[in-house]
Amino acid sequence: MAEIKVGSDDAARGAHADQRLQRILLDLRENGRVDAGQLATVLGVTGETLRKDLIHLERHGRLRRVHGGAIPPESLSFEPAVITRTEFSAEKSRIARAALAHLPEHGSVLIDAGSTTERFAELIPGNRELTVFTNTLPIALALVGNPLLTVFTFGGRLRGNTLAEVDDWALRALRETNVDVAFLGTNALSLERGLTTPDPAEASVKRAMLDSARRRILLCDHSKFGAVSTVQHATLDDIDLLITDTDADPGDLADLRAAGLEIELA
Repeated sequence: MAEIKVGSDDAARGAHADQRLQRILLDLRENGRVDAGQLATVLGVTGETLRKDLIHLERHGRLRRVHGGAIPPESLSFEPAVITRTEFSAEKSRIARAALAHLPEHGSVLIDAGSTTERFAELIPGNRELTVFTNTLPIALALVGNPLLTVFTFGGRLRGNTLAEVDDWALRALRETNVDVAFLGTNALSLERGLTTPDPAEASVKRAMLDSARRRILLCDHSKFGAVSTVQHATLDDIDLLITDTDADPGDLADLRAAGLEIELA
């Protein structure tokens, strides 16, 4: 984690917003609770600034505010809408750019639903002649204007939170699909439970994606490390490469590598 410097006034003293959010989540993970007053002092910000940080994290399902601070969210099944997932934007952009190095010159790819995978899709250059499969409308719309790309969606019921296509139509199409590389997302990544997500229907589609791809690359920022959601959709062995950001905890990275996961830092 980047060093947090304290100065004379709130604008100068305050840690960068992303750094503050990381510190809040780290304290919550380590202690099971954060004290708003103490943390505001440590971070060198006003109580009002920290309160806004806690509100932001609560809206994204990362914690639950209580009197004097915050505690972990009560439900593993909470899932913010993709369009609201603006935290760790810089990290997601770095991951997306790094993933471009694994994009084939020709052939076929699959792009899973998610905020980081959507960022990746937006960065795909216009000089690749590719067939792209995706289960989410925002990604399809971001790509359809590229004349060298042939874009397919799988069909099926559209989930409101993620705008991902799920259920039998999507699963049937996936069973008939074969791609060179799948760029995958997840809500949570842990050593013990692998990759997990809140919704069973979306988990089923994510599992089917594993079978359709020759190479499987997970795009996942460090904030999801150590978290567990409701439904497992992959084990660590199912993933060929994890691309994450350099703010990931070295201990977490060491544990994942010891479990056999290849990791690239962006």
